[in-house]
Amino acid sequence: MTLSITHKALWLAPLSAAMLMLASCSNSSTPEDDATTDTATDGAPMTIKIATESSYKPFSYTDADGNLIGYEIELVEALCAQMKADCDIISQDWDGLIPGLNAQKFDAIMAGISITPERQEVVEFSDPYFHTAIILIGKKGDNVSVDSLKGQPIASQRATVAAQYLQDSHPDADIKLYDTQDNAYLDMSSGRVRAMMSDKVTGLDWLKTAAGKDYEIKGQEISTDQDAMGIGFRKGDPLVAKFNKALAEIKADGTYDQISSSYFGTSSTAAAQKAGASGGVKDVIVIEDNSIDVDDADNFDDIDSVANPTIEEEERAAVLAN
Repeated sequence: MTLSITHKALWLAPLSAAMLMLASCSNSSTPEDDATTDTATDGAPMTIKIATESSYKPFSYTDADGNLIGYEIELVEALCAQMKADCDIISQDWDGLIPGLNAQKFDAIMAGISITPERQEVVEFSDPYFHTAIILIGKKGDNVSVDSLKGQPIASQRATVAAQYLQDSHPDADIKLYDTQDNAYLDMSSGRVRAMMSDKVTGLDWLKTAAGKDYEIKGQEISTDQDAMGIGFRKGDPLVAKFNKALAEIKADGTYDQISSSYFGTSSTAAAQKAGASGGVKDVIVIEDNSIDVDDADNFDDIDSVANPTIEEEERAAVLAN
């Protein structure tokens, strides 16, 4: 829903008084209240309700039959299997993820949510499971660039790292914010905006679709210090430690790499070191090919040719580095 972004980011804009009040009230629940979902009292597997947003390819989205699929769906299923927990994964509107979590409508949120200081005031995050960056997408042949956004209609999904970057660094642009990534793509392909700022992985995924074939990345990717994605929990929830333990275990036994490589390719030591150097990020997934310089790959054409996605949806993004 980086999960930041990827990511994507929730509530990067200043938190409202109502939001802070909600967080304060929801954190006042007693240990007895929390125990009903976090622990099993009769030897049965604990039941955990996890919310995601279902329009954020390739992280979490729905197939033609309405089933939730994607990288985060497979990852959370592996984590729940490792914990021997019964997990119910539900779809929730992006704007309702943090409020719903703190209102105890569900126990965790995983939707490409970037770990930011603002969110950490009201949410506790797991260890990072993903790291990304943001990119500007525009029509092929159009000379729009990050340095020429003044007065231009630029799309982004609201309450994301990309949207916050635009608001902070390019307040003179005509920023159009959308409730979902899909609606932002729709307005761009319809010509209602000139370009779009988005998470790199989801943007690359869209560029490989029929709708995105006439568009390209403009300039270099943009790195921020808020691109590490984590699973969100209520403050003080013992589920955080359980998920961190399970995440470490599936990394150790190869399950994490197997899931990640099926979507994004395998890890690259050089790119991993580059990503880990910023923001204290512990883990990244990038392309394994020492002949490619991630920093110098224009529009990622060379990188795309290396990673051959194995999941047969429309097309998968091929690189994840920052």
